[in-house]
Amino acid sequence: MAVMVVLAGCGNMGFAMLSGWLNSGRLAPGELLVVEPSEALRARAAALGVEVVASAAEIATEVAPKLVIFAVKPQVMRDVVPAYRRFTDAGTTFLSIAAGTGIKVFEDILGPSTPIIRCMPNTPAAIGKGMMVTFANPHVSPATQQFVAELLSASGEVAAIDDESLMDAVTAVSGSGPAYVFHFIECLTAAGIAAGLPETTAKLLAMQTVYGAAALAAESREEPGRLREQVTSPNGTTAAALAVLMGGDRLKGLLTEAVEAARKRGMELGQ
Repeated sequence: MAVMVVLAGCGNMGFAMLSGWLNSGRLAPGELLVVEPSEALRARAAALGVEVVASAAEIATEVAPKLVIFAVKPQVMRDVVPAYRRFTDAGTTFLSIAAGTGIKVFEDILGPSTPIIRCMPNTPAAIGKGMMVTFANPHVSPATQQFVAELLSASGEVAAIDDESLMDAVTAVSGSGPAYVFHFIECLTAAGIAAGLPETTAKLLAMQTVYGAAALAAESREEPGRLREQVTSPNGTTAAALAVLMGGDRLKGLLTEAVEAARKRGMELGQ
């Protein structure tokens, strides 16, 4: 079975995507090759049945993947990418999931006519519930864009943007967003404990409430604001709580500030 996808880097995000592809059956283990310098991370990937190597130099000369995916930290991207320049002759498309690393960085290294796609995924991709947003340069063929969209859809929802400058905002909302939700669960758990609930009960209530509310919002035809109104009886308990969260746009302002901080940091990483 020929290798179709080379995954360069198999840390938390790379492994999440790898798991999604294999669990969904979108790719077979023999169609993937993982390049990862960390012995522990190589062992984790190998346990899924895929071929793993420690460096690009170990990739067999006959390998000509349809897609090379860079899943390494933005700070080391310029050191990693040159080793894959040889695949440009095979018509390979290159996809990066690094925050703040623009298309031009890859075009400067791989050549201005090289097909490049940027993607911002998030960690729920590991269970098929991720959010992947892509931007492609003009050299990516429609067929390859479709292949990438189908590949990514195995890990969750996929959206495309046609303005690369929006990618930092995407990163700030959905790329970093799971961490915001996890922290909300932590805070709601702590609030439950402070209100007298046992820790295990408070954690269960917080986690299941967030999970259930998100699932309802995703499956309902109603807008989230309307769903909120349906839960909120006049002068009731929910109204009392929302007066704290929504008073002076407190929560909205805090989240807007957080997203802007993440967006600016993404821009800094790309410089």
